[in-house]
Amino acid sequence: MNQPCGITVASGPTQAMFSADLASRSLGIQLLAAHAGTASVTMTVTPRMGNGYGLAHGGYLFLLADTACACNSHGPVTVAAGAHITFVAPAREGDLLVATAHERTRFGRSGIYDVSILRGDEVIAEFRGRSRSLKDVKETR
Repeated sequence: MNQPCGITVASGPTQAMFSADLASRSLGIQLLAAHAGTASVTMTVTPRMGNGYGLAHGGYLFLLADTACACNSHGPVTVAAGAHITFVAPAREGDLLVATAHERTRFGRSGIYDVSILRGDEVIAEFRGRSRSLKDVKETR
């Protein structure tokens, strides 16, 4: 795995979930690091990810941020309950993006997570996600 400096390969519940995530992995997304309440992923923008203006389609940026969301770092099966994203700058073919998530709070079965997507030091997008841990759902891996 090609990793930016200072990033450690992830292990644990997030790695187990990511290993079964065909949607993210099929786009070349790589899990770089995951610890309790934080995670980082990376993706290179490919020609197939372009919109009609030659920029990265926002849906791919949303997917990258959603993949980074650190809600699975604690172990129970947890899914998105909602999210929004603010696009700050365009991404283009060949850009290497890194999305880093930080848990803001967990309460009951819910949580709130902020994710920043960067190209180098430049912010591309900011994402806020809400999660919900599911009752009586067992991991299938």
